[in-house]
Amino acid sequence: MSNPWIAIGALAVVGLAIPISMMAVSSLLRPSVPEQGKRATYESGEVPTGSSRQIKFNIQYYMVALLFVVFDIETVLIFPWTVIYRDAVSAVGMTTVLVPMVVFIGVLVVGLGWAWRNGAVRWVRSPRATKGADTYE
Repeated sequence: MSNPWIAIGALAVVGLAIPISMMAVSSLLRPSVPEQGKRATYESGEVPTGSSRQIKFNIQYYMVALLFVVFDIETVLIFPWTVIYRDAVSAVGMTTVLVPMVVFIGVLVVGLGWAWRNGAVRWVRSPRATKGADTYE
């Protein structure tokens, strides 16, 4: 019988070799056409002003992305649990199956409450967006 770590090592080698070889082949085959537009900082279609070191992004975008990733992972972890729930309850009992998931969801609810209290899920309105907002009443 062979060692299972050999398969894991082979998978790791293949997992690293494929992207590295793809990047190497791509760098050899792609055309190199330097121009001003390729070196410009991308600002959602706006004309860039200043250098990329002076650009200040709103941290709200990063917070929303981080919260999305956290709660997306929550869904990925809860779905398999729901699939095996009935079989697991009959095998080991309801308490053994339900308590870890309740604790997991409780931690996520506490995290969501903390993010909500700190304003991470509240969008900041720009003056342009609120300028004509009160005329539609």
